[in-house]
Amino acid sequence: MTARDVKVRTSGAQLDGRLTMFPGATAVVAFAHGSGSSRHSPRNQAVADELHRSGIATLLFDLLTPQEERVDATTARQRFDIDLLTRRLTGAVDWLAAHEDTGGTPIGLFGASTGAAAALRTAAERADTVEAVVSRGGRPDLAGTAALQVVRAPTLLIVGEEDTEVLRMNEEAADWISGPTRIHVVPHATHLFEEKGALEEVANAAAEWFRKLLEERER
Repeated sequence: MTARDVKVRTSGAQLDGRLTMFPGATAVVAFAHGSGSSRHSPRNQAVADELHRSGIATLLFDLLTPQEERVDATTARQRFDIDLLTRRLTGAVDWLAAHEDTGGTPIGLFGASTGAAAALRTAAERADTVEAVVSRGGRPDLAGTAALQVVRAPTLLIVGEEDTEVLRMNEEAADWISGPTRIHVVPHATHLFEEKGALEEVANAAAEWFRKLLEERER
């Protein structure tokens, strides 16, 4: 397994990322981080580690440039600009599809918070490329019903039991997604899954979702 820093080139920006790849990887999952976060998110890194153990490669990258992050730290504006985040994530999917190390490898998306909205919109815009989506404490409602209705990729929505408002939003959004959709509720967990064992359950559920879909795809 090799992990290296990369520059993800999208139409509007060059973004810092970390690509972890290894021979025989069954898929590569691009991570879309949540509000005010980055590729260094410890929660996303914990999920990525579990995916690696399952034979799945990962791309963790910044959705914003350093200059945009500085502005966003003050205004919190870019983190809710779903159009911008979607363009960045769609660009990353195209980059993975064309990259010499990952081209031809099935692509999945893992989105957290506002990043989940970008992941679902990207799945709608790249329906022939994105194989599966997992959302952690996500805001799929921000993707908009028009996009949700054309998401065909199997989607797993992971939400904490005590994150009641976000759970309600996920339940409503699930009714709009056209592809196979399941909600996984983590008992006693709040929005950041800081409770004992909560994040481990998130990581295991995500890895199982991607593994199962890839096995079905190969049959």
